[in-house]
Amino acid sequence: MSNTEPDFTCIHCGLTMSVMTPDGDERDHCSGCLTSRHVHDQYDGGVSECAGRMTPLSVVVPGDGRWRLVHRCADCAELSEGIVAGDDSPLPLMRIAVRPLAEPPFPLELLGRV
Repeated sequence: MSNTEPDFTCIHCGLTMSVMTPDGDERDHCSGCLTSRHVHDQYDGGVSECAGRMTPLSVVVPGDGRWRLVHRCADCAELSEGIVAGDDSPLPLMRIAVRPLAEPPFPLELLGRV
């Protein structure tokens, strides 16, 4: 990585991040807390003027096998997704990944009746 690559400061935890990941992808979230900022408009592909905090919501694994983070904007509720980077903190990533199992949307007692 060169020293000319721009950095950004996480709006949630204050960590300073490079916009490029060690894998060579463009970073769209903090590798520490996985929070992002709403800068892209998902509907028309342009720049969003919202600039709200994008909270990590879940992970998805599309057909290419690369994990992607799903974020929701705390201000306007727009959803977005971005590639999980190799240097993302594994603990918050796994917390998000197992949340549906740890906090199911139904009472666990119902499983005994199935």
